[in-house]
Amino acid sequence: MTESGQWNRPEASGAESMGQGVRKNTEVKRCDPGTRGRTTIADSVVEKIAGMAARDVAGVHALGSGISRAFGAARERVPGTTKSVSRGVKVEVGETQTAIDLEIVVLYGVSITDLAGAVRESVISAVEWMTGLEVVEVNIAVSDVELPDEEEEEEAQPRLR
Repeated sequence: MTESGQWNRPEASGAESMGQGVRKNTEVKRCDPGTRGRTTIADSVVEKIAGMAARDVAGVHALGSGISRAFGAARERVPGTTKSVSRGVKVEVGETQTAIDLEIVVLYGVSITDLAGAVRESVISAVEWMTGLEVVEVNIAVSDVELPDEEEEEEAQPRLR
């Protein structure tokens, strides 16, 4: 379509319609296929992408607070349920931008400031690449530090069957 809203087609002049073979030099404008509709991305999609990207950073033990991790662990023991990759992640998605809040648990001995920078970089890169949304901010709240002896205590406890 042209700017006036009319389809761009060669108009037949009197000579052309009479079969005399005279052609006008017409330019047919094509629209970019990306502009022929709208794509919406659900908050849950961005949450999953951000959660996976944050978990991939070395030094991140888990996402979410202690309470949400405890509920999540209990829920995961129920047959047929899957692990929640978006636990500890909240997003606000607009038409072209998104803001992300993460709650993480770090491993003891890791520099929290360096880790936060690496998590931001990973999350921004993944979300922008996969969704095309501009990430305007990634807020990180460190809710806990996983100590080396805590892991051994958790493994020693018997699991419910």
